[in-house]
Amino acid sequence: MKKFIVFVIPVLLFGGIRANAQCNSEVLSSQCIPKLATGYNFVKSYKVEKSGKDFVEYSYFFTKGTEYMINVCAGDQNPQGIVVTLYDSKRNQVASNKAGDQYANAIVYRCNAPGIYYIQYTFDQNSPHCGGSALGFKR
Repeated sequence: MKKFIVFVIPVLLFGGIRANAQCNSEVLSSQCIPKLATGYNFVKSYKVEKSGKDFVEYSYFFTKGTEYMINVCAGDQNPQGIVVTLYDSKRNQVASNKAGDQYANAIVYRCNAPGIYYIQYTFDQNSPHCGGSALGFKR
């Protein structure tokens, strides 16, 4: 009986690890850091993974007069279809990486009013639902 228990537990543990390895958004977010444009200082990376909700959202305090860059990565895949939208503290949209059918890999926003800004990621139908993102700034 002890042999059976010892054998089943490792199988269950490794089976769970394999299921979560399909989307490693933490690794993808770290791959975005070096893709920030020259002159931008890294602030934070974000996991972009669709899970239950139609969007993923983070918040960050932006400072007036500072320029921010938010990029999107999807590993070896093109991040087309991962939409990043930036909202100000009143939930007004101030920037997006999608214009019509075109997607940019990053958005740049010069902050005119300090406050909490909301970074929201949504996914178009045929897009990868796993990626990463990095936020950087320069003055």
